[in-house]
Amino acid sequence: MINLIGTYECKIDAKGRVLVPAALKKQLSAVIEKGFVLKRAVFQPCLELYPMEEWELLMQKVNKLNRFDRKNNDFIRRLTAGVKLVELDNSGRLLVAKDLIGYAGLEKEIVISSAVGILEIWDKDKYEAAIDNAAADFADLAEEVMGGKNDEFNGVS
Repeated sequence: MINLIGTYECKIDAKGRVLVPAALKKQLSAVIEKGFVLKRAVFQPCLELYPMEEWELLMQKVNKLNRFDRKNNDFIRRLTAGVKLVELDNSGRLLVAKDLIGYAGLEKEIVISSAVGILEIWDKDKYEAAIDNAAADFADLAEEVMGGKNDEFNGVS
């Protein structure tokens, strides 16, 4: 399992290519050879980039779902809608498909943000708005999620 760190401001060109920053590329060095999966995010208007090992762990959980349950089947379809296999090219660029660019509303200025084992790819303005909107509720959210209600977690600070 990989733990990624950082938020990076980048540019996406007219062909959908993003030059991965050197500091991020260094963190990804152990997983670059296996490639990545790029998909629509579930809760936000952004994209999620999964190192292949992280994607395989998620698919192990998904494969345990009963496909004869309509909700499970709908979930799987929506989860995997628009999924693309991607690799970094020799120049360290990632190619984002046009349909995914449209989904996330990516313009020229983008943000690549770590989300533990995956990366989120955002339009810069949407990312800043999402962070600003969440700021007011973050203390309450942190208390609810990390405040000792989870037996496996004993606190961070």
